[in-house]
Amino acid sequence: MTTAYAFVPAPQHAYPGHPEAPDRFDLLTPRLGSFGAEAMAVHPASRSDVGRVHRPELIEGLEAACKRGSAIIDPAPTYITSSSFEDALQAAGATLDCTRAVLSGEAHNAFAIVRPPGHHAEPARAMGFCLFNNIAIAACDAIAASRSSAPRVAIVDYDAHHGNGTEAAFLDDSRVAYLSTHQWGIYPGTGRATEAPEARQRIVNVPLPARAGDMIFQHIADVLVEPLVHSFKPDLLLVSAGFDAHWNDPITTLGLSTSGFYTLSKRLVELAEQQCGGRIVFVLEGGYDAANLANGAAAVFAALLGSGSGPQVDDRMPYAEPESALAQIDSLRAWHGF
Repeated sequence: MTTAYAFVPAPQHAYPGHPEAPDRFDLLTPRLGSFGAEAMAVHPASRSDVGRVHRPELIEGLEAACKRGSAIIDPAPTYITSSSFEDALQAAGATLDCTRAVLSGEAHNAFAIVRPPGHHAEPARAMGFCLFNNIAIAACDAIAASRSSAPRVAIVDYDAHHGNGTEAAFLDDSRVAYLSTHQWGIYPGTGRATEAPEARQRIVNVPLPARAGDMIFQHIADVLVEPLVHSFKPDLLLVSAGFDAHWNDPITTLGLSTSGFYTLSKRLVELAEQQCGGRIVFVLEGGYDAANLANGAAAVFAALLGSGSGPQVDDRMPYAEPESALAQIDSLRAWHGF
């Protein structure tokens, strides 16, 4: 079986001066054929697919707004163009294609490299550069298609921003676990450590200080990610891969390097092998520096393919990590009972 990928560059989904732009892919696109993964054809998601997560009024309202042309639709700012509704269906559809291929055994694992991103989109609201919640739609589809009497999906989100939309979609759904690492104090302002006390051990928010990097993320993998996956026992692992967690992203100030993305992604692939037969799908979220995004994607492909030691890129953060975050993470582990 192969590693598959689906690619949705959405070149017409563009707004002047906006960081979530097609040129995010300028350095990745020419490298896609070199990673050793197999490209998949992309099919747009249907309205019924999207409707597993989003309310009809959002779907209909977004379609109508896009027909009127380019506009800013929230203060993030989130924008739309005349192509954005179809682009969002393509992004969701590519994520579904990857997930369905992994679940059917057509692919061993996969990476959906898509835009617009999705993890901020709530059931009734597009926001935070996101129109439809690609990863949540894929999780719901996997559950609906499962032959298991108690299907389970775990989502790990290492974007620099909290995935408020993904959390909102599954806050009361015991079939889905969600763990988010994110920089505290930035958009969207959600993701407090104790935000969902009724869902301890299933909804795990890990707010982090600026410059939390490779060392701190390795500790998170040890004491939070691994026990969550082993205790929840998912049938499928989905990953919101946000390369804006790199230390020199233009709009955030976390501290991962390319090596850190590889180490974290490799750990997630290993956990999927241990717990759910290797079934894992990465889905692109943020990342607003073209070099970081290309190198981060290379790190994910290296982890998925099991190829060597990852990209040989020396872009380590030149600042000290806040070691006080380690104690905060240990306290969070105790709060969840891991």
